[in-house]
Amino acid sequence: MARSRPDRCPGIVRPWPADDGGLVRIRVPGGRLPLAALTALAAVAEEYGDGRVRVTGRANLQVRAMPLSGDGRLAEDALAALEATGLLPSRTHDRVRNILASPQTGLAGGQADLRPVVAALDALLLGDELLAGLPGRFLFTLDDGRGDLADRHKDLGLVALDARTAQLVVGEGYGAVLALDEAAARLAGLARAFLAARGTGPGAAWHVPELATPLTAPVTPVPGAAITSGPLPFGPVPGGEHVPVGDDGLDAATIATWSAPTVIATPWHGVLVPSEETHG
Repeated sequence: MARSRPDRCPGIVRPWPADDGGLVRIRVPGGRLPLAALTALAAVAEEYGDGRVRVTGRANLQVRAMPLSGDGRLAEDALAALEATGLLPSRTHDRVRNILASPQTGLAGGQADLRPVVAALDALLLGDELLAGLPGRFLFTLDDGRGDLADRHKDLGLVALDARTAQLVVGEGYGAVLALDEAAARLAGLARAFLAARGTGPGAAWHVPELATPLTAPVTPVPGAAITSGPLPFGPVPGGEHVPVGDDGLDAATIATWSAPTVIATPWHGVLVPSEETHG
């Protein structure tokens, strides 16, 4: 696909300038965040924005109507308030922590608990100056083998085959089968290879399938890798309660009714609130 401009996907440091003010997008790797951080974010939204926290189709969070500085960046006092929530560990890597994971992983079902892979991959992204150059739309998808992210694969990811192994997803195809504890490093390496191959200037590729040459040789999916399932339904589900979040988002009063120490934003515009027996 021909590009005529660089990627302008919004983040925190540089929001999208909407009619009502800055639209801030907060990356939440794996969708998981402490309830205390979500509560703090809602307080920031009340003080600086429109008082609502919205959930995106990539399980990230958005706040609207935030104040902008003269150069289009987020006003410094609002930026400092967002940093105080703990949801912005790096200003330089703000837009690249796009890691989508099966929301129920580690809580119920699935072939493997991918929470350690999410944490390891996020640490590698944050620790690599080069990877700060990934496009804001570049996405890692980590499916724990239940198939709920089968329609989300676009750039790099994996499908867990069992508790110890996974098959990589590279663009619109499949890659090598490898040990799960090697997956984060391999995905980070492929991301660096993408940056080397994407080109420069406004026409540079945003996604792996746009590369002129495949990033890796295609591999046939092994049994269990091409599994597909539907979205997580709303209501009681194994591991907790999947709460829908409408277009108007969440307010502080709704968030205050939850007691789980950690909640999970989902790619179906919802929040999975773990039940007491699955805390931890």
